[in-house]
Amino acid sequence: MIEKNNIVKNKKLNRLTWFGVGGTSKIYFQPETEEDLISFLKKNKSNLNIYPLGAGSNIVIRDKGYNGIIIHFNKLNKISIDNKGTITSYCGAMDAEVARFARNNARSGLEFLIGIPGTIGGGIRMNSGAYGSEIKNFLINVIAVNKKGILKTFTVEELGLNYRSNSLSQEWMFLKANFRSNKGSINRIQDKMKEIIKSRKDSQPTGLKTGGSTFMNGKDFKAWELIDNAGCRGLKVGGAVISEKHCNFIINENYASATDIENLGELVRDKVFKKTGRKLNWEIKIIGEK
Repeated sequence: MIEKNNIVKNKKLNRLTWFGVGGTSKIYFQPETEEDLISFLKKNKSNLNIYPLGAGSNIVIRDKGYNGIIIHFNKLNKISIDNKGTITSYCGAMDAEVARFARNNARSGLEFLIGIPGTIGGGIRMNSGAYGSEIKNFLINVIAVNKKGILKTFTVEELGLNYRSNSLSQEWMFLKANFRSNKGSINRIQDKMKEIIKSRKDSQPTGLKTGGSTFMNGKDFKAWELIDNAGCRGLKVGGAVISEKHCNFIINENYASATDIENLGELVRDKVFKKTGRKLNWEIKIIGEK
């Protein structure tokens, strides 16, 4: 049964994103269980767009808000393992929690998830990767649900995962996924995870109001190099600034608005294009009303 307090009108969203910005959503729903989610979708008769929100680590919600339904998946986070070593994770689980779960069960292969800020759902959507691995290398399949509450299983091949993208229709929201894993030593897995955590802390801004990488890399270039060569390191718009530590990160340094962050990103894109002739594509998702 869906609790009434899990459905909120005009919900403020700024505290649900890592940047700490954004307006309200017309409707906000936070399912406690898979059954809650399916029931809500089947009963929903509106024509409003639906956006699935996970950790809020890779998104900017504009200041005027989102004129639709935000479904917050963060409580759908159960993780389990079978006797063959297949790890099943609901898509609201944090990537890092899945990495720790695999370690605790002496299963290797998913250590790279410790360095990815976000949830499994977002990770699959973007085919997230780091430190030599990516989601599609270990994903077996994913169960997704559409706006009508219909469930369907998609194999990793059917998802068409590529660099920070997939070919599945946006009507499908990821619910839970199955991952293959390998037998491993807990100590060795832990050592590898420590190396990844250290590398991330050494090279990226952490503990600040920021998102993941702002722009996608190209086949023959690193976004941060183009940004740096265009003189954008430390560039500011309002309260938003390009990180001095890693210039493919935007930081909400001083009460930035979502508009500040988006305008700073567009300014960087313009400067890089004028300097190099290359167009940077946003990796961070931007949603809401302009």
